[in-house]
Amino acid sequence: MQITFLGTSSGVPTRARNVSSIALNLPQRAEVWLFDCGEATQHQLLRCDVKISQIRRIFVTHLHGDHIFGLMGLLATYGMAGSPDRIDIYGPKGLDEYLRACQKYSYTHFNYPIKVHTIEPGVVHQEADFTVTCIPLKHKVPAYGYRVSETDKPGRFNLEKAKELGIPSGPIYGKLKNGEVVTLADGRVINGRELCGETEIGRKFVYCTDTVFCENSIELAADADVLIHESTFAHEDADMAFDRLHSTSTMAAQVALGAGAKELILTHFSPRYAPGNPIVLDDLLQAARAIFPKTKMAYDLTTHE
Repeated sequence: MQITFLGTSSGVPTRARNVSSIALNLPQRAEVWLFDCGEATQHQLLRCDVKISQIRRIFVTHLHGDHIFGLMGLLATYGMAGSPDRIDIYGPKGLDEYLRACQKYSYTHFNYPIKVHTIEPGVVHQEADFTVTCIPLKHKVPAYGYRVSETDKPGRFNLEKAKELGIPSGPIYGKLKNGEVVTLADGRVINGRELCGETEIGRKFVYCTDTVFCENSIELAADADVLIHESTFAHEDADMAFDRLHSTSTMAAQVALGAGAKELILTHFSPRYAPGNPIVLDDLLQAARAIFPKTKMAYDLTTHE
């Protein structure tokens, strides 16, 4: 799993940072999932190794422009990027109407299927390898955080021991690898778990923006391997954060600490902390690290493994 930051600024782009978008690359299945799609996201894709043709799902946190203004351009380009496949888009109520209106008034026709799913708290997508859930956050418009949980996998199958037990190779090995209990032709009952190592715990990726500090963020981020959390304001500007329902870097750190996350990556920074100002982004980072040491700062076009 590779996380590429396509935009890390809040509200408006800057010379160094575009507005919100994150790509979750799943190389083993040649598939990319986007989280938010701010203006010029497709331009950012041209500047990195993420392939637009591999995008299969787009998860939208809320309908503010800096998180959705890049959708129509990206979707229109997608149809020209080789053999287009279906795209599933997930987001709050109103997203489908927004896209339909954009299509209508721009006379845009998509030559591939698009399905818009209106999300509600709970599971929004589930398959064999991954489950995606969402939970409401605390913002001025309906906004949701997303959690991608990889399915736990059985530990390494002990092939040598299976051979010693005289278990015939074939489909039975597959069942035993999955931890199933199998009855052999000679009547012996074999528990697959006894032939497998420790269970491989699936990875957990959590994306929280836009929101002020809230308990739902902690619940969503419980035991996350990577928590990506908005950090719009500095702790010194907490009053502004509460007024606008955004987070400070210290709020993000408190969420990571309370959730028992393994790592925190800050994103969605206000342009007010540009170099030369009294408070700069490194001050936000250091304030967060004072609470949660394993904190990093996101930069556009960087990839986190």
